[in-house]
Amino acid sequence: MRFLLLFALLLIASPLQAADRLNVIASFSILGDFVRTVGGDRINLTILVGPDSDVHVYTPAPADAKRVAEARLVIVNGLGLEGWLPRLVQSAGSKAQVVTASAGIAPLKLGSAADPHAWQSVPNAKVYVTDIVNALATADPDDAEFFHTQAKAYLEKLEVLDREVRDAVAKIPPERRKVISTHDAFGYFAAEYGVQFVAPLGVSTETEPSARDIAAIIGQIKTQKIRAVFLENINDDRLIRRIAAETGAKVGGTLISDGLTGEKGAAPTYIDMVRHNIKALTSALDH
Repeated sequence: MRFLLLFALLLIASPLQAADRLNVIASFSILGDFVRTVGGDRINLTILVGPDSDVHVYTPAPADAKRVAEARLVIVNGLGLEGWLPRLVQSAGSKAQVVTASAGIAPLKLGSAADPHAWQSVPNAKVYVTDIVNALATADPDDAEFFHTQAKAYLEKLEVLDREVRDAVAKIPPERRKVISTHDAFGYFAAEYGVQFVAPLGVSTETEPSARDIAAIIGQIKTQKIRAVFLENINDDRLIRRIAAETGAKVGGTLISDGLTGEKGAAPTYIDMVRHNIKALTSALDH
């Protein structure tokens, strides 16, 4: 009898514990990885744009409005990345606090638009994590110490990662640090680590390059002797393969840009993504 009573109490307690966790939305997979790492098992996390998906062109599903309506925090990248998100929050009638994780980062400009891909610089990733831990701790003071402990450990890992990238790039001769990628997702990486990226698409994958743009890039590859072109995990690869065929530049592999891969892919976490990208770059450019 006592066993049955205890079992019944456990069944009642478990859902309450789950319900007591902070409901958090992250807009896309890279941001979701930061939030999951800091929040651990103290939060219920929903990621709207999942692995290998393009946040630029995402169309919210009806279920997303329900999730947003139930959230306490909605954590977004900002800088114009999630153009679809304000309408989603409004239509959901959500009272959630919207947290911009890139706050405090000086945005790069591409023409008149801000470049939203700030996470491609590891020092910027540390800003994201700091903004996220502060938001979680404010929303859930009882677990603030846990969040700060998690964040401290992760920031130390990011410090090591930043050194890894700098050491790897330093081994590439400066004249070889030029690559072609599908769209302008690597401006912050370029600015931070000194690798030049040229892209036929603009800052968003929604744009389409003109024949003149493609011809100019082909001419640039030949003039500057750019050695490698790279695919991205979220894009159609036909354009890059065409450029490679017409210039003789080799396809250096796939870079992870705006979305992590699934668990069985090359980059299920942010740290995996950065390590994958730097390995692909150094393999293509250092030979």
